[in-house]
Amino acid sequence: MDLRRLSSFLAVVEEGHFGRAAARLFLSPAAVTGHVQQLEREFGTLLLERSPVAPTAAGRRLVSHARTLLAAANAAMDDVADAAQGTAPARPLRVGVMGHGSAEVTPAAISAFRRARPDVPVSLVQLTFTEHCSALREDRVDVAFVRPLVRSAEIEADVLTNEQRIVAVPAASSLADAAHEGVRRADVIDLPYLRLPSHTPQPFSDYLYFNEGQRRGLDYALTPQDVLTSVAAGRGAGSGLKSFARYYPWPGAVFVPVLDAPWAQSVLATRAGDPNPEVRIFRALTVALARELGPAAGR
Repeated sequence: MDLRRLSSFLAVVEEGHFGRAAARLFLSPAAVTGHVQQLEREFGTLLLERSPVAPTAAGRRLVSHARTLLAAANAAMDDVADAAQGTAPARPLRVGVMGHGSAEVTPAAISAFRRARPDVPVSLVQLTFTEHCSALREDRVDVAFVRPLVRSAEIEADVLTNEQRIVAVPAASSLADAAHEGVRRADVIDLPYLRLPSHTPQPFSDYLYFNEGQRRGLDYALTPQDVLTSVAAGRGAGSGLKSFARYYPWPGAVFVPVLDAPWAQSVLATRAGDPNPEVRIFRALTVALARELGPAAGR
């Protein structure tokens, strides 16, 4: 894919207007329109509705990929420029965060590490549902705030929060009235939960679908925002931890406690035996903060 076309597509999505996107990119409206049309021919589908301007379902799926690809390209240019200038910046500690991570523990741990190690840069990497542990195994992050609990000889996991499960349903759902008193697992097991890509790790699929249930919604989801966009549109349901509701208030989506579902954990995952001293420092600080915050982090 041509990065210029992706840049034009993303600008139109963010501006909601072809002319404003063109002005932002210092291009002509015809050039921006051409870039989007070329992308649509490549994908063989409409990516943007024209009146009003809004991404289609396929366009919404492309938005997150476009941001990732453009960010990676910019990072590559910066890295090569540094090498050309003979600079060798310190390797950052790469912190992967799935969704909202481990509630209040995540930002507190990152802040504590920055205070303790001011000379070590910290790079935050947003993880999708498919990157439960693959980002660690592939050496794309050094530590990762993920859920649920990881059980693997390759991965060490420190439990940071232990929380009640919730489901996210459309405001028009009959279950929305139970937002305060809660529901039973039998009431939600067959909701049309959002689909996951086939390469999603089994532990996360089991977690999202409560280990069973066969119905699936219309859309695929890679991030909490994907889930909530579809839920609010009445196209499916999602599940998560109780703190999810605190971090993601979303018009059109209602969070309902599942009273008898087993509670689930969020964890800090690291590679087993990682010799990086910064990883050990970050891990120790995070575990100490989780103990200090206690139940408040997952309330």
